[in-house]
Amino acid sequence: MVRIDGDQFRMGTDSDVGFPQDGEGPTRSVTVDSFYMDKYAVMNAQFLEFVRDTGYTTDAERFGWSFVFEDFISDDDREHIVGSVPEASWWAGVEGASWLRPYGPSSSILDNRELLTHPVTHVSWNDAQAYADWAGKRLPTEAEWEYAARGGLEQRRYPWGDELKPNGEHRCNIWQGTFPEENTGSDGYHRTAPVDAYEPNGYGLYNVAGNVWEWCADWFSPDYHTTAEYTTDNPTGPPRGDERLMRGGSHLCHRSWCNRYRVAARSQNTPDSSTSNLGFRCVVDASNS
Repeated sequence: MVRIDGDQFRMGTDSDVGFPQDGEGPTRSVTVDSFYMDKYAVMNAQFLEFVRDTGYTTDAERFGWSFVFEDFISDDDREHIVGSVPEASWWAGVEGASWLRPYGPSSSILDNRELLTHPVTHVSWNDAQAYADWAGKRLPTEAEWEYAARGGLEQRRYPWGDELKPNGEHRCNIWQGTFPEENTGSDGYHRTAPVDAYEPNGYGLYNVAGNVWEWCADWFSPDYHTTAEYTTDNPTGPPRGDERLMRGGSHLCHRSWCNRYRVAARSQNTPDSSTSNLGFRCVVDASNS
């Protein structure tokens, strides 16, 4: 973990490249206390240790299926497809897909040792919370996540600045090519990347843009931060809701569809949902260290 010294920062964006319906703006001054954050998203190896220690069963395993990007499903596993998302047909529900078998029952993270250093996926918010409890940590608030992801930069589009590829260099794992037809993999990866891929941001955090979405502790609301109930001192989001916040974008994000690998971008999903591009990282209060 790395220590993130608390301070005030400008949260959100007023840029027209954002999604107003997501509640990315307006920008506002927010203060967070000091905390420690995982340098990397939680790896498959770490989640494997958690499961072996506790016998935990994830939501995807209980339900018997999870969402997988359609191109990643092998011919052997296509018989296990149980449906798709009408407005996003590239997402297929696959029986047997889980954190251990991320693309269907014939796949396994144990078949390729390198995958143990990739971020765990197919974890719901409930699963991430259970891991954090086991590890003696917690999920970050949205404000903590954005403050940390900015890496000390003020109102920049990405964790490293305003250019997506400074000097032509890929700095994150996102979709390259034409979505969803062709991914050229010019950034080095077609699927997930190891958690330590690319250069870290100014706080020493890796892959806070792209690779996998990361769960935050907060309930999602597109406008709670514009109400009188919202506090700018260590905000924790609305007291209740139906969906939890996700931050950072993933390897499936592309400017033509999901331009949400920007540091101010936000999204949401139900707490029991899981997909092949959704993971998390944890934090610890500095006062508890």
